[in-house]
Amino acid sequence: MNIPAGLKYTQDHEWILVEGETATVGITDFAQGELGDVVFVEIETEGETLAKGETFGTVEAVKTVSDLFMPVGGEILEVNPALADEPELVNKDPYNAGWMIKIKLTDAAEVAELLSAADYQKMIEA
Repeated sequence: MNIPAGLKYTQDHEWILVEGETATVGITDFAQGELGDVVFVEIETEGETLAKGETFGTVEAVKTVSDLFMPVGGEILEVNPALADEPELVNKDPYNAGWMIKIKLTDAAEVAELLSAADYQKMIEA
C-alpha cells in the first residue's frame, strides 16, 4: 500500500499536498482499492469556497458511490480535467495523475490537524 510521507491525510481517506497557499487533493491508494474500479468522478464545486469536512464531489465505482470531503477549508480553483475522460486514473495513479482538485487554503492552520502518513497507516490497520 502506497502512503507517501510528504502528504497529509484525513480519516475519510483524502490526501492533501500543500504548496504555499494552494493545495492539491485526492483520495488515497487505500480508498481507491476499497472502492474498486472508478467509473466516474463528479465535481461541480469549482469556484466555490467550502469548509473543512464539506462535500466537494462524488466518486462512482462499480460497487458504490462515495462522497469526497474537503480535508481543509478553501476555494476550489481547479478540477482535474483528465478525470472526465479517464476516471480510472484515480485507480492507476491516485497521488499524481489521479488528483481531484486544487484549492486555495482559507486557514493554513487546519493542515496541522490532519494525519501524518504514519498516523494514517495506523488508522487503516486498526
